[in-house]
Amino acid sequence: MTCRPLRFLRRFGRSESGSSTIEFVITVPAMLMMLCSAVDLGFVTLRQGMLERAMDQVVRDIRLGTGSAPQHDEIKDLICTRAGFIADCGTSLRLEMIQIDPHDWQPPDSAADCTDKSEDVAPVRNFVNGLDNQLMIMRACVKVDPVFANFGLGANLAKDGAGQYSLISSTAFVQEPR
Repeated sequence: MTCRPLRFLRRFGRSESGSSTIEFVITVPAMLMMLCSAVDLGFVTLRQGMLERAMDQVVRDIRLGTGSAPQHDEIKDLICTRAGFIADCGTSLRLEMIQIDPHDWQPPDSAADCTDKSEDVAPVRNFVNGLDNQLMIMRACVKVDPVFANFGLGANLAKDGAGQYSLISSTAFVQEPR
């Protein structure tokens, strides 16, 4: 009786059927994680690039638009229109425009002002239209959802209470004389 189970175990140990299944089970989760991470990284890069491009275009319009002083909502709408791949941009984008004295440099607060859907709505922190020849820093923060929130890169992104990560873009410009 004891010989029969031992014989079965020896045969099972020598058998090579199913060896490719073991390799498949070991490698497929790693490959899927790399694929999902690549998709997430592609979307992060695409959204960041589109936000940067939209900010550059809008700031160029502000700089060269002599005689006009666009307000917060108009600038926000322009950025959202030009950003393209940012879903729900109108509610998740928060802008700051800070006037800086170049002769007495005091850097702005390093923490960007971002929205958080898990918290109560907060008003705009700082938005001041500049006058002629003033150095201005404009910073935009938009919150977006990862494509794969619980797997690969999406699981390791720094997220807020609503599960969204921040994309931050900032630029500096001098207001042209009117």
